[in-house]
Amino acid sequence: VGNYMKRFRGEAENKVDTKGRVSIPAAFRRILEEGDPDWSSGLNPNLVIVYGRKNIKCLEGYSLGSIEIVDNLVSKLPRYSKEREILERLLNSQSVYIQLDENGRIILPSKLRKLVDIDNTAIFVGMGEKFQIWNPSNYMNDMNLIEKNLSENNLEEELYSLLDSGKNEK
Repeated sequence: VGNYMKRFRGEAENKVDTKGRVSIPAAFRRILEEGDPDWSSGLNPNLVIVYGRKNIKCLEGYSLGSIEIVDNLVSKLPRYSKEREILERLLNSQSVYIQLDENGRIILPSKLRKLVDIDNTAIFVGMGEKFQIWNPSNYMNDMNLIEKNLSENNLEEELYSLLDSGKNEK
């Protein structure tokens, strides 16, 4: 596959049972398998869930490959800088390794479910190198805020033009 990394895309709403078990969307599972260096056919891939980000009412899921990219970015900061220390603390203390079971499900610990108000349904939202797990109504509220902001400030065109400005690195 070379340097090409498949991205998390789309939305999927899944039931969460009383034990916190929820199915990871099948398309997301393939990306988690691809992003786990220890995965091979017949094994269950691992992922990292980051939680507790300020003002973000969701959990964020990363393949092992994509969290490594984030870790590498952090480690490029000066070793004892305050910024690096804070990012390392947040990303490492507020994250957890989780393994999919043979049915493609994960168990969301109750602490994490409480943190983001996930009860009996969760919506998985592709975000490219990561995905988010939301309470469905919180997600709808967040999307409505984004759309309101875009239309009130006529930002959508401006946002897409950023992609074509040559100012981004890749």
